[in-house]
Amino acid sequence: MALTIDIERLKQDFFELSEIGKNPEDRGLYRTAFSEADMQGREWLREKLDACGLQVRTDGAANVFGRLPCEEDSAKTILVGSHLDTVPCAGALDGSLGVLVALECLRTLKDEEAAESYARHLELVAFSDEEGRFGGMFGSQAVVGAVTPETLEYYSDLEGCTLAEAMTRCGMNPLDALDARLGPETIDSYLELHIEQGPVLDRLKKSVGIVENITGLFKWLIKIRGTANHAGTTPMEMREDAFMGLADFAHEIPRILEENGAESSRATIGRAQILPGAPNTVPGLVELTIDVRDTSKAVLEDLGQAFHRALSAIARRRKLMFDYEIQSVIEPTQCHEEIIDVLEAEAKELELDYLKMPSGAAHDAQIMAQLTRIGMIFVPSREGKSHSPAEWTAWSDIEAGANLALRALDRMARSTEK
Repeated sequence: MALTIDIERLKQDFFELSEIGKNPEDRGLYRTAFSEADMQGREWLREKLDACGLQVRTDGAANVFGRLPCEEDSAKTILVGSHLDTVPCAGALDGSLGVLVALECLRTLKDEEAAESYARHLELVAFSDEEGRFGGMFGSQAVVGAVTPETLEYYSDLEGCTLAEAMTRCGMNPLDALDARLGPETIDSYLELHIEQGPVLDRLKKSVGIVENITGLFKWLIKIRGTANHAGTTPMEMREDAFMGLADFAHEIPRILEENGAESSRATIGRAQILPGAPNTVPGLVELTIDVRDTSKAVLEDLGQAFHRALSAIARRRKLMFDYEIQSVIEPTQCHEEIIDVLEAEAKELELDYLKMPSGAAHDAQIMAQLTRIGMIFVPSREGKSHSPAEWTAWSDIEAGANLALRALDRMARSTEK
């Protein structure tokens, strides 16, 4: 009989976890990293892992692990999971579904006593602060050894609470996060199931996506400086209007993407502030953010240069000045061909209608690629909605994705290739 997950058991886990941090007024989840609800969710997961007989531990970065060991102690480990934290007013699937599917897969394989024939350990991981209350990807960065003491003190949330302060309030020693690093010689690979968070699979009516690559990105904080002046007495041709610099720059984005980008390129001005912000004053300063993404490092570099040239030309033409701060850079990541091949072979065995596709969002898998081979499975997001209580995926698609993960883990764990 073919391996299959218990969808009713998975549903029960989902409904239990989705009550932790739920706001009854807007029905959104509020499990931001290192909040009380986040800690409750992690404790719920530890209890579930313990109840099904997996080896449970939590590291110094608040990552939760549940291990299904094979008989060879020195064997490498296949990690599978995602994250439990959410953005404010979130849906119940982003991140959490990947952890719940990992739990169900390991529970199913334990029930089947499959690990007795495995050449790899299997281990669930639920990473902390993927969503970015303190910058994002904290748990996976700790696992790959990218966290420093400065990280703990420098990153803060919108209220000014530092990461170290939040961890201390949770009864943790922040410096313990520096010991969360795993050795690359111990890890075989990492697999993550996630909702797509976009409309492609839903519109094409595909059951699952097999991710080939994950977008890279850079984020800039741009300041365009002009001269604040009276709106009634300053002639139009004599103005140094910072807002007009923003307007010109925003209109340049489609041209730059067409000339310097690719099909997967994205650029977004997500926030802008006009100062001094008075109705009767010509703006003297505009602060804005731009988020630029593509799956090619070379394309990202071309886009960065093109945006810089556009800002320079606009500043000269409008008699303005500008500067920018690089807030974050994430390199594009390729999923491993061998894992893609396993996922594709198992999808065909299951007769799933699948699509090989890129990921336009960043994920913990992207960080884990610094440590090991990675693979990702997408399931459709209805109408492409995510980071919202309206986020949803049909149970039939969840079951399809979970069974694909189950079959892939079983096949990868049996492999004797070094």
